[in-house]
Amino acid sequence: MMSGIKGNKCTLKRRLILWVLLTNIMLVLYCLMNPTEVKIRGSQQDTCPLSIAKLKENVKDYRPGDCFNIMCNHMRFDHQEVAKLLPPDAVYITIIRDPVDLFESSFNYYHRAVPLTWSINGENKLAEFLNSPQTFYSPQAFNSFYLKNLLFFDFGFDNNLEADDPRVMRDIHNLSKHFDLVLVAEYFEESLILLKDKLCWTMEDIMYFKLNARRSSSVFRLTPELRAKALQWNGADWRLYQHFNATFWARVEAYGRERMKQEVNELRRRNAAMKAICVEDGDAVEAQKIQDRRFLPWQPVGESSILGYNMKKNVHPTFRTLCEKMLTPEIQYLSDLGVNLWLTRLWGWLKNSVFII
Repeated sequence: MMSGIKGNKCTLKRRLILWVLLTNIMLVLYCLMNPTEVKIRGSQQDTCPLSIAKLKENVKDYRPGDCFNIMCNHMRFDHQEVAKLLPPDAVYITIIRDPVDLFESSFNYYHRAVPLTWSINGENKLAEFLNSPQTFYSPQAFNSFYLKNLLFFDFGFDNNLEADDPRVMRDIHNLSKHFDLVLVAEYFEESLILLKDKLCWTMEDIMYFKLNARRSSSVFRLTPELRAKALQWNGADWRLYQHFNATFWARVEAYGRERMKQEVNELRRRNAAMKAICVEDGDAVEAQKIQDRRFLPWQPVGESSILGYNMKKNVHPTFRTLCEKMLTPEIQYLSDLGVNLWLTRLWGWLKNSVFII
């Protein structure tokens, strides 16, 4: 019995050492990918504010001075850097999520990638953390931003500020100057209607299927007490959310409540019609039941909790391409757009092959 326990500990240590080693190798490979030379164009007039810049591999086909029509991806926001790639009259749009739900999601999705959480004992690590967050948290630790004020971090601010710090409201007001529209995840359909109105789009442009959803059994339901602790711990995020939630509903009022209700109902009708056309059995399924890997979403390390879809095999040719695009997860979608994701694919293979403990 003792030898079996010792053997398991040795296996765990070997895997942990291998994990650290491979992670460092991945970081080195990532750094080596950064090009060091940039050709500066002098024959064409620059259309963006920046005439000389460091070329980054994350911006496909970028040439200094060129402007992009759309920049749409995950990023940590830096207005000065983003503005260098877009024309002066660009429209800035973002989305926020309830800080408690965001905290619960990021804690459970990334906890294997945040060493701070590895020492937390018990089955309910989230509750243990919230009952004594300072015991497990360090601002300087690797990936610590996933554990505190993630919204504030994503918008480029100091995520370790406390809610009553005067810099919090200053940063929020500065942020509001940059964004023309802030969507709210909890009111996603209303948000899409406002987006359609802002960009002069049609209903066809905003139809969607819900992607990257977790199976319900993997979502931890916080008690009112734990929710209050999560709000206090993520106080800067809560103030940011309250501010933009208020501006969001002011926009809804200006748009018209009854008009909004009618548009949301129409969007739901269109989405249901497309789901009937595209989705096998009409709903999302567990990852292991997804038959085509093109539609398999990215999974957390050591888990398969993210749902995906199977596309109907007899989809009419008129709708096949549209169905494929609506059902394709982000990693595969970026790949289809021509983004070089060899490093992401390598990491996916490693985590699926080595890090399932």
